[in-house]
Amino acid sequence: MKYKISLLDQSPVLNQESNEETLKHTVELAQEAEKLGYHRFLVSEHHNSVEVAGSSPEVLVSYLLAKTEKIRVGSGGVMLQHYSPYKVAENFNVLASLAGDRVDLGIGKAPGGLPLSTKALQYKKVSTENDFYERLGLLNQFINHSIPKDHEFVELKASPLPLVKPEVILLGASQGSAKEAAKLGISFAYAQFFNSNDEELEAAVKAYRENFPTGRFILGVNVIATLNEQVAKEFATGQTLYKVHLASGKRLTLVTEEQAVKLGRESGEEFTIEKHFPNVISGVPSQIKDKLDELHEKYGVDEFIYHTPVPNIDARIESFKLISPVNLEKIEISLKI
Repeated sequence: MKYKISLLDQSPVLNQESNEETLKHTVELAQEAEKLGYHRFLVSEHHNSVEVAGSSPEVLVSYLLAKTEKIRVGSGGVMLQHYSPYKVAENFNVLASLAGDRVDLGIGKAPGGLPLSTKALQYKKVSTENDFYERLGLLNQFINHSIPKDHEFVELKASPLPLVKPEVILLGASQGSAKEAAKLGISFAYAQFFNSNDEELEAAVKAYRENFPTGRFILGVNVIATLNEQVAKEFATGQTLYKVHLASGKRLTLVTEEQAVKLGRESGEEFTIEKHFPNVISGVPSQIKDKLDELHEKYGVDEFIYHTPVPNIDARIESFKLISPVNLEKIEISLKI
């Protein structure tokens, strides 16, 4: 195929399972993804949540790397506003020194939780949203050993220095974040599963390609596959997100209305909530492949990351198997015969 396919697993707590069982499923899914030919397996960062168990991606990544052999494993992503760029670089350099060329350092701008968890993560530390790209730039310089000669940290190394550097990927859903990733010369993953506005996607692609023509543009998509088209559509129907618009101009996306209201109240600002219906690519495997091919041709997508919003463990696993790189390649070969 002309593009790569990867998985994002947020370690969702399904069917009232324990956190231990949930994280065990994440490990098993990573091992299965390796067999099915997926390019990379990413895990997310969410705090103070009963819906997902993944709160520390760097710890989970290290465990997954030890439990797999070939697939790339990384964060999807580390919420950099909470942490020291230097320490994040050290963490992932340790991982890359242990696992070689299989480590991905995905960086996110969102808080990964509500204001109370942000306050705890940044306890007695001053951090503002405005310094995010400065932090990202410094992190990228530590990873690439390219601190400017006039910088106060020029003599500082994020040791150990691995033979193969982690791939740095900015996760975002806007034209602005795409442009910042391009300026830094790093990969960019656009989260269409959070922002389904086609005009904003087109603007992000244009900004990234104009500033970094050879960069890797990745598209995160909601995708649900079954062998029965109607069942797939039923899974896709009713998917909702809630966008919180704060008086300060910040916009955050939550999965439930309850979380959205709580975020607004904890923010201490005036807020409004907008119900949003995200795009979901659903159907049988051949239909999914047709849509991916269409997106690849239209936007020049180098890689897709699957996000499957199905509240059912077996259905998630079936979907990932049906539209894995191994199976989609079989479909492509059969169409050529």
